[in-house]
Amino acid sequence: MSLITISIFVLLSILLIVFLTSATKLNAFASLFIVSLLLAIVTLPDKNTVEILKQGFGGTISSIGFLIIFGAIIGVVLEKTGGAIAIANSILSRAGKSRAATAMGITGYIVGLPIFCDSGYIIMSGLAKTFSSKAKIALPFVAFVLATSLYAVHNLTPTHPGALAAAGIMDANIGLLILLGALLSIPAATAAFFWIRWRTIKERYSEATKAEIDTKAHHETDYPLPSVWLSLLPIVIPLLLIAIGSLLQVWQITDGNLPARLFSFLGQPIIALLMGVLLSLLLLKKRTIKDINTLLESAIEKAGPILIVTGAGGMFGLVIRETGVGAYAGDFLLQTGLGLAIPFLIASILKTAQGSSTVAIITAASLIVPMLPSLGLDSENGKMLAMLAMGAGSMMISHANDSYFWVVSRFSGIDSNTTLKVYSSATIVMGTVTFCAVWLLSLFLL
Repeated sequence: MSLITISIFVLLSILLIVFLTSATKLNAFASLFIVSLLLAIVTLPDKNTVEILKQGFGGTISSIGFLIIFGAIIGVVLEKTGGAIAIANSILSRAGKSRAATAMGITGYIVGLPIFCDSGYIIMSGLAKTFSSKAKIALPFVAFVLATSLYAVHNLTPTHPGALAAAGIMDANIGLLILLGALLSIPAATAAFFWIRWRTIKERYSEATKAEIDTKAHHETDYPLPSVWLSLLPIVIPLLLIAIGSLLQVWQITDGNLPARLFSFLGQPIIALLMGVLLSLLLLKKRTIKDINTLLESAIEKAGPILIVTGAGGMFGLVIRETGVGAYAGDFLLQTGLGLAIPFLIASILKTAQGSSTVAIITAASLIVPMLPSLGLDSENGKMLAMLAMGAGSMMISHANDSYFWVVSRFSGIDSNTTLKVYSSATIVMGTVTFCAVWLLSLFLL
């Protein structure tokens, strides 16, 4: 079978994934498995199809499985104990009512590091209304700033499923990606903040829903909250450990004295997040085995579907790699001179077409991996930049086919037309600004 024919089949497989996940609403795992199996049967008749599927699935799970589980545990503990709300209240008290939207953005950024954007928004939506009420600021401004700050971190940091799975597929340095993703989330969220402020500048605070807001705010804080410092420990300590471990790697002193070896060990993302899990248990008022088991079961239930989808994404990626079409496409696209824009554009198209950022970045990573040598991105820095470019692309565009779009609209009580005009347009700005930042970074790292 010619490479052109195989390329057509690969393209059709991607279109089929988009159709199954968006038009038929078929489960992402089922869609990826069916398409991977069909593609392998058609394009790899001389190879062991089942073995390829097993290797792709198992290889991805082995590289990122623990990270997903530990991240889910930290997120569930912060959610169930009120730690996320404690952080938000502390930031608001320090920022002042006049900076309520800024406080909401900072809260979304911090809380978004361990908590998925949809869960984070559901938890914090009541506080967005409370911030709006206290500061007499239009709700769309505060609510969409929260939504975009959560969304920025979710798409760029490999503490979240899409970026984590893509990092596993590309065999990228997860520790450095977490740090760079967290850093690049800042310009993304900042750009969204100014865009939303400009788009909502004519909006006025409405007293119509004040009673509802006050009632919800009372309900949200009707139980004693944990210390804000204890709430921050499970987020800050893992990031610090990963930062130290990554610096030691860069300076090549991981095999030096005992402290260097110790921090090198603790700085591995799996160990750092495990430390975060242990620190999160300090937030529990009851630390009986029964209470801990309840939290662990809740986190594992949440992590399970994500593990399965990310594994399926790795399976699809290995099938594409085995066809050899990636290298062929890389040689062809190299002639366009687009470079880093290629992973960005592929992820953007997939995200806009089928709605899921996770599916978009996993599928994009599967396509990009074989192209890396042809694109000159097969070095460690090149892989990181390609990953971040795909993360930027996976932001564009969150609209009506994205479940998070409806979470933001429904839980904030803002009509879908306003959400589309302000929030969806902000995701375009975020993706564009992030890609520009990645491109500037490439001038120093490539």
